[in-house]
Amino acid sequence: MQLTSPAFADGQPIPPQYAFCKPSAVGHVALSQNFNPPLAWSDVPQGAQSLVLVCHDPDVPSRADDVNLDGHTVPADLPRVDFYHWLLVDIPISRSHIAEKEFSHEVTPRGKPGPECSGGMRQGVNDYTAWFAGDQDMAGQYFGYDGPCPPWNDSLLHHYIFTLYALDVARCPVDGAFNGAQLRAALAGHVLAQASLTGTYTLNPALR
Repeated sequence: MQLTSPAFADGQPIPPQYAFCKPSAVGHVALSQNFNPPLAWSDVPQGAQSLVLVCHDPDVPSRADDVNLDGHTVPADLPRVDFYHWLLVDIPISRSHIAEKEFSHEVTPRGKPGPECSGGMRQGVNDYTAWFAGDQDMAGQYFGYDGPCPPWNDSLLHHYIFTLYALDVARCPVDGAFNGAQLRAALAGHVLAQASLTGTYTLNPALR
């Protein structure tokens, strides 16, 4: 399989309109358009019954001690963890692309609804759900796509890996408000093929 985007090439920067936050001269960052990027795929294997799309950032700091604090820097050698930005399941085999803004066209405080979405597809909760849990203005269940917003003082460039999986089942075996770890576990034994596309993003002026 092949997965591509007309918005960015593999290994290249993601344009800011597809991010949750963008650089700002005041306060370091500002909310961005948060569009989901356009994606296209080909060469889905025979026998596939549905598709799954996952976007995750493997470069998130494992500790938040220095995150977004003036006078501090998040060191590049700090251990990193996964942060899931998009979990889309039950994509019909008849589809070959996702349009820009089809699933997200703005930042939605307290999160977009789910898990059901158009065309019989479903979306899981991304990790902004946990990130905003203690914020009285933003707390909620964040279903679907919410784009990059890495720490503005992180010395490491972040990578956003979009992975498309072709499954041997028509309905992905997850239910309710599933998260990234639950989806990864459910995929075991059902993947016929997969393809990935990686974009980069940073809010650190020293890295831009």
